[in-house]
Amino acid sequence: MTTPLHLRFAFLAQPAAPEMSRLRYTHSVPMTATTIDLLWTGRPRSIAAVLLESDGHRAILDPGPSSTLTTLREQLRARGLSVQDLDAILLTHIHLDHAGAAGALVRENPRLAVYVHERGATHMADPTKLINSALRLYAGAMERLYGEFLPVPQENLRVLQGGETLALGSRKLEVFYTPGHASHHVSFFDPAEGTAYVGDTAGLCIEGNSYLLPATPPPDIDLELWNASLDAILERSPARLFLTHFGISNDPPGHIERYRECLRNWGALVQELLAKGGDSATASRAFEEAVGGEMSKKLSSAEAEHYVFNAGLSLSWLGLARYYRKRAEAHA
Repeated sequence: MTTPLHLRFAFLAQPAAPEMSRLRYTHSVPMTATTIDLLWTGRPRSIAAVLLESDGHRAILDPGPSSTLTTLREQLRARGLSVQDLDAILLTHIHLDHAGAAGALVRENPRLAVYVHERGATHMADPTKLINSALRLYAGAMERLYGEFLPVPQENLRVLQGGETLALGSRKLEVFYTPGHASHHVSFFDPAEGTAYVGDTAGLCIEGNSYLLPATPPPDIDLELWNASLDAILERSPARLFLTHFGISNDPPGHIERYRECLRNWGALVQELLAKGGDSATASRAFEEAVGGEMSKKLSSAEAEHYVFNAGLSLSWLGLARYYRKRAEAHA
């Protein structure tokens, strides 16, 4: 059984802090936030959804792809719940590994409200372009990895811009716009518990391991916007970050400092490879080999393989290469 986040937070050793800082995240309302490991392709600690409960209101943050719906239902049943007991779906962004199950869940429970950024709402209502784009990247592996992506009826969509505060039972979640990984990315901050649910904005870091990787797939990576989004996270002084891939980071300033360094290093590597010319396949292999070599210095072979599987390095090359080519064209 996965430990509820509020219980896990209570017993994790935290760095010494002023009394007022500790009191900031004390609350008396009955709220829980539970990690749900969706066991993507049978692998633990790859995609995490979050069950948010407060005063009888229940929401799922980033329900994952349709290929993991069976696991999601099983995890809800283990807590005495079903899809019919849910009130809302919160999407950090509309990539298939985060949002692919939303339409199927709404079909099962038509009263579900689906919260999504305005840039992603159109694609949730009509996912044709999103699916076609994903097919170009995943081809025959699409069904196995992600399953079916059903549309969400327009009447179920709740369109976000950033700046809203959502009342979910007694829980209040602040919504803020965090582009960089995707133009339709938002993050959610719970000021009562100090948790920032940041989707892919702070990268990939398996809980219990300090090593992290960016995820930079096409089509709309923007490193300048990304750094501004990292600033926006830090401005809220969160006690912890929740990453979809995978779990809790208890040192947000340190995590984000390391993440900025990773983005800088990857950016420099991609620019170097692009400057050499040659075909994209060769450059992509060189990028993956360089990142893999760095991982091998810090991780066991099993850990490195897990990170590589989760990160999709070939897609990260494509996203960053596209970003730097577009930037070069704009300055030509």
